[in-house]
Amino acid sequence: MFYAMTVPRILLLGKSGQVGSAMQARLAGRGEVFAPDREACDLANVDQLRDVIRGVRPNIIINAAAYTAVDKAEKDAEGCFSANAVAPGVIAEEAEALGARLIHYSTDYVFDGAKETAYLEDDMPSPLNVYGRAKLAGDRAIFTATDNHTIVRVGWVYGLAGHNFAKTILRLAAERDELRIVDDQVGAPTSAEFIADVTARIVDCCGHDAEKGRGVFNLAPSGRVSWHGYAVELIREAKRHGWSLRVEEDKVIPIASAQYRTAAARPKNSLLDTRKIRATFDLDIPAWQVHLKQFMAELGAHAR
Repeated sequence: MFYAMTVPRILLLGKSGQVGSAMQARLAGRGEVFAPDREACDLANVDQLRDVIRGVRPNIIINAAAYTAVDKAEKDAEGCFSANAVAPGVIAEEAEALGARLIHYSTDYVFDGAKETAYLEDDMPSPLNVYGRAKLAGDRAIFTATDNHTIVRVGWVYGLAGHNFAKTILRLAAERDELRIVDDQVGAPTSAEFIADVTARIVDCCGHDAEKGRGVFNLAPSGRVSWHGYAVELIREAKRHGWSLRVEEDKVIPIASAQYRTAAARPKNSLLDTRKIRATFDLDIPAWQVHLKQFMAELGAHAR
């Protein structure tokens, strides 16, 4: 088993995505890292996926690759299920054959958002859209294939790489005099850098203890906010950093979900209870605003 090895072999899938990009720096020095790009390892190509895993023979697999176009998935269920349901099952089968730990990311969208309080790991899933159903199917495929897994459930992810709500709001705030943002959906904006930091902690822990950290874990910063409140905080923080934005705070108008139609329905409540992951990995989780400030500082530095 790899736990007796001093230098694990780590396979990172999805290196160009939000979490994958942040993950690369955290893995430096933690083992021999293999991070194929999408051309070399496409989730939709099962044979290629198996060949890559068997060729690398990793001790740890981090699957940060996924189909994340939530609205597009409503008309592309086959593509979404291929990447988010079939591929994780294949990865889990190969991980089990190698005795490797699989670290995989799930989503708050496995829930319907009807609960009044934050969701626990064992609350009953009831996804509202194709994306959520595909991710849930992927989780279940992993459960079936291997017990040696850590599934980290996240939501409202943003980061320096890729497309996300934070970047979109900042772009629109520079172009428009008014923004209309949904105010009846709540969650906790979650930095890809934060997810990567916690994943690195998981890698370290499972390298010392073969049993520790198996199962499903919710991960989110503390606090809660609506999309509208999140947008306002982004604009405030951007202005603190000297960004030139057209929109003023009082022109960020709160609206109901019914006024902003999307192809995929979204849960009203995306809050995740994090007591389990905090206790298991001895985490001190800060408020979501802390990570947002760090993100804005780094984004500003990249823009200069």
